[in-house]
Amino acid sequence: MGSPAGTFVIVNHSAARARAAWGVVRRALGDAGVGFDAHEAREFGDARARARDALKAGYRTVAVVGGDGTLSEVVNGFFEDFDAGARGVDENGADRRPPSPINPEAALALLPAGTGNDFARAVEGQRASLESWIARLVAHCRASGDGISQGERTSAATRAVDVLHGTAAGGTRGSVTTDGGARSFLCLNAVTLGVGAEVAAQVAAQGSLARRLSGEARFALAAAVGIARWRERRVRVRLDGGEARELRTNLIAVVNSRFAGGGMMFSPEARVDDGLLDVVTAARLSRATLVREMARIHAGGHVANPRVRVERGARVRIEPVTEDDALPVEADGDVCGRTPLELVVMPRALRVVI
Repeated sequence: MGSPAGTFVIVNHSAARARAAWGVVRRALGDAGVGFDAHEAREFGDARARARDALKAGYRTVAVVGGDGTLSEVVNGFFEDFDAGARGVDENGADRRPPSPINPEAALALLPAGTGNDFARAVEGQRASLESWIARLVAHCRASGDGISQGERTSAATRAVDVLHGTAAGGTRGSVTTDGGARSFLCLNAVTLGVGAEVAAQVAAQGSLARRLSGEARFALAAAVGIARWRERRVRVRLDGGEARELRTNLIAVVNSRFAGGGMMFSPEARVDDGLLDVVTAARLSRATLVREMARIHAGGHVANPRVRVERGARVRIEPVTEDDALPVEADGDVCGRTPLELVVMPRALRVVI
């Protein structure tokens, strides 16, 4: 990594859509006179490490050419290593203090090139073209002087958004071991438990043929497998340290963004900058009812079902009643552990170019 040009671009080289988009981005930035450095991430964890290195080297803007998974990985790189041992953990295994930003003034630039592009859609309120996001990055660089060799400066435009900080038991790739065997992670869109996590794992394992389909179609195929394996578990949900509520479920989502999982609206009223997480639980659903509600979730119609509940708060703890009731946990498409799970909002912890 050489001398900072102000803007560092990370590309998900593993995705064909991102590779194709990168050609468009590279030409557009060059034509606009934007100086930048770039890295093509080829394996899981690479994007996070490169983002962290870039910010520590002095880059003020990190742009991501890829989907929500790569975006979430880069966001983890905006913060110092999750050394929970140094920060300490509470009696539940959750970190006492949230991760610290490497540079609070640094900005994340979205260049959506994935299957769902849910976070970009939530920030914009609707789908927007890659070209429009490139134009925003160019305007931001001109405003901040990041790598601009020509052109007039304009007013910088960024938006501070919330980030969810989670600690789960066990875990897989991308998570960091904490005291007591817990795993720490950050996410932008949503954390799902149970069938939602199983669907995410199915999507990640899909072959090249399925990857040619739209995000909605890919998630629908994966959901069919998850529904076939449906079995309710007993869990306790505690919001903001209040009284624990026990229920039987296999579908819980903790939401930061309006969209997740390829356009699904777990909580239609969720906002990325309200300082709250939305906890969506669906209790005592039959398999037939689940199929119907999964079909309605893209429009948010499932929240009309009296067995679907949406609660809001700053912190939530979800734990199994017995070990057999443990549910898998995924965050922004990455299966990262199992319950018990603790999630807390980091209000407006990240700046995004708009």
